[in-house]
Amino acid sequence: MAATALLAAAALTACSGGPGGDGKAEMKNKAPMAISVNLAGDRVKAGEPVRVTLAEGKLAQVKVVDGKGGELAGRIAEDGRSWTSERNASPGQDYKVDAQNTESQSASTKFQTTAADKVNKVTINPGRATPVVGIAQPVSIVFDNPVKNKAEVEKHLKVTTSNNTEGAWGWFKDYSGNDRVDWRPKEYWKSGTDVKVEMKLNGIDSGGGYFVKDYDTAFKIGKDRRMTVDLDTRKMSVSEDGRVVKSIRISAGTPGGQKASWSGKMVLMAKEGTIRMDSQTVGLGDSYDKMVDSSMRLTWSGMYVHAAPWNSANFGNANTSSGCVGMSTADAAAFYEESQVGDLIEVVGEGSKGNADIGNGYGEWNLSWADWQKKSAVQN
Repeated sequence: MAATALLAAAALTACSGGPGGDGKAEMKNKAPMAISVNLAGDRVKAGEPVRVTLAEGKLAQVKVVDGKGGELAGRIAEDGRSWTSERNASPGQDYKVDAQNTESQSASTKFQTTAADKVNKVTINPGRATPVVGIAQPVSIVFDNPVKNKAEVEKHLKVTTSNNTEGAWGWFKDYSGNDRVDWRPKEYWKSGTDVKVEMKLNGIDSGGGYFVKDYDTAFKIGKDRRMTVDLDTRKMSVSEDGRVVKSIRISAGTPGGQKASWSGKMVLMAKEGTIRMDSQTVGLGDSYDKMVDSSMRLTWSGMYVHAAPWNSANFGNANTSSGCVGMSTADAAAFYEESQVGDLIEVVGEGSKGNADIGNGYGEWNLSWADWQKKSAVQN
């Protein structure tokens, strides 16, 4: 622990007339107010709460402010002798401590935390650029650096919903190899739910670097859209609010090898529009390199739903693609327009290569609720 600083305010005086006096004020000195702070000096390590202790008497108020004007909230103990911040001191910050006791005396000090050797940052989905998502969209946080203190980090993550949706955090490796934690509801979201995510990470040591800021996001759940891709019938059914509204003829991945489609429950991750698809980037040699319209991502490894006019003879007849779900240009354009990021897409039938890894997209819906809960680092 850093060295303790002892501070004394200038002596304060009070005036009163003594009994039988000549009317002149009699000065009475009070003992100086003295406080100690657990963090002291200009090179102290961050990552722990600020604690202010009073030598004598009771605290009335403590204010700890960083160099940017941000205030650390905290509480005075029941005995009035100490104050502890609710949050940790952040790395690379100047702090000023101002304290006042119940006798209206005051004392102050300053300290500076050292900069973090390594800073951890996060990528959050859905971000604020995607205000409305489908019923299968999880909250997903990917970390730039390793998270060894998973339980401590998880305790500072909070999801608040407008209808008290039950859910849980789960840890695993992202497709990139980085640590990742997702929050999924027990059941699919209900349309109209408002969701707020708070990540109060500033000053927390992840074990692979400090966080130096808080994060947040918010989104709303849109219409209930679910798709089922049937590899046996080569059709995709589209339902809204539990009612099938469309059936689309498709051609999915070629069975029996790396060009087979992934199966199971997936989430429409992104609507990417017209993109270049190069088979060499996904380990399939030089079999194709073309611009593809109405592209909607399902996995990080390159499974999409998209327009595939070059394969029109096989729509509804045979699965001959390189793993994606292809359809006519017109069907793909309409489907693209109607779809939401976060919509559920389930692939069923024979000839798949099984479920994608949980981090290769949003694969958590392939786990039971009990198995998902086991992935939390904070077990109740």
